[in-house]
Amino acid sequence: MLIRTLLAVGDESLRRLVRRALDDSPVLLTETVGGERFWAGLRDEVFDLVVTTLSTLPEPLEISLSEVRNLRARPEVVILTDERDLSERARLLAAGAFAVLPRSLSAARLTETLGALVQRHRVSAIDRLKTEVETDEPRLGEFSSRSEPMHELLALAGKVASADTSLLILGETGVGKEWLGRAIHADGSRKDQPFVAVNPAALPEQLLESELFGHEKGAFTGATKARRGAFELAHGGTLFLDEIGDMPAHLQIKLLRVLQERKIQRLGSESQIAIDVRLMAATNQDLDTAMAEKRFRRDLYYRLSVMTLTVPPLRRRPEDIPALVETYVDQFRTQLRKPQIEGTSVEAMRALQGYAWPGNVRELINVIERAVLLCEGELITLEELPESTCGAGSKPPDSVAGLSLESTPGDWRGMTLTDARDAVIAEFERAYLTRLLQETRGQVGETAKQAGIDPRTLYNKMKLYGLKKKSFRRTD
Repeated sequence: MLIRTLLAVGDESLRRLVRRALDDSPVLLTETVGGERFWAGLRDEVFDLVVTTLSTLPEPLEISLSEVRNLRARPEVVILTDERDLSERARLLAAGAFAVLPRSLSAARLTETLGALVQRHRVSAIDRLKTEVETDEPRLGEFSSRSEPMHELLALAGKVASADTSLLILGETGVGKEWLGRAIHADGSRKDQPFVAVNPAALPEQLLESELFGHEKGAFTGATKARRGAFELAHGGTLFLDEIGDMPAHLQIKLLRVLQERKIQRLGSESQIAIDVRLMAATNQDLDTAMAEKRFRRDLYYRLSVMTLTVPPLRRRPEDIPALVETYVDQFRTQLRKPQIEGTSVEAMRALQGYAWPGNVRELINVIERAVLLCEGELITLEELPESTCGAGSKPPDSVAGLSLESTPGDWRGMTLTDARDAVIAEFERAYLTRLLQETRGQVGETAKQAGIDPRTLYNKMKLYGLKKKSFRRTD
């Protein structure tokens, strides 16, 4: 994040000294000699930090400091003074000054002190930005998958996390593209810096340009105050552009220029701002088709796709469904105060694994939240699942030997041979173990003996397929 800093100092030599001291800090500097007219118009600007002198601030000082602190961005005020009286320094701090520094500081000491104050304010601003987003920060290591395509994806994501190259994430709606982007950011060298997400498809065209690049007061009708954009907020960190395929053509050109020059220009401004941002973009569209139809610029695609990650849809990794279900059952039983819920019944898990999930993980989350809300017992059953979800997997496994493409979870036509084979094997194992557990009434030792495997292996497979001992003990 760039810290917008106002240098309001009348003394040219002091102003030059402070300017040099801030050269290496992540600030966007505006200079002025002050004056009552300037201070009166300050409410229309956006500043995070004000560096000034006692002689520049209008009298009375307490009221001036209070008015500055009450501006829209609540800027901190650093006062440079010749006063050596400790009681005067205490008075200024009590009135709201962020810091009071002697003008006699050496250039090196001034650089060090101002740099520390800028960094302190920047850390607080980034923390506020993270709080406003109100989302947990995912990590790549938190996701455990039994799907080979996901293993490959997560391994590649781990390799690119520490790089600063642009990244393009492809995948259907709801597969978790932004989740992956946040996890890569959290595992990379910019993890302590901002992660700012913008969805171009969700904003009108003119508002989107302002959202990305910011604007000055009066830049367009309704722009009554200056505003910083996403690039400026993400300075030092990561900017995530979701659904990049929906970006208007003229903004694609502007974005390409930013990637080439690493500078932005706010609407209504004639000056450029140097930015340091790692760009991640995501889309559910077929960009090859979009480029062929001239809806997406090929040169922008090449800039964005230095590395490309493709998130597989949920229907191609049904073996991950039990773990996902368990995760979100745990989450929602806490949120919705349903501590009695232990998991899902065998039939419900079979239905969940047999469903094609056109909305992917996002749809699964909604289904589990609904099921937990409706569930009054210890296990989620078919009754708590939507009718559309129950259709694919509600039939009991009458013959484990008769498995075919018709019993493969999801749409086998969209799978590779390896994926389809793994899905059939997973369905076979689940059906086989379900039948044995029904016969032994959930006795793990006896079931493991009949299956010819050790109990630990059986426990692992039961967890994988969402099979609970309790549900079989009640079977007649």
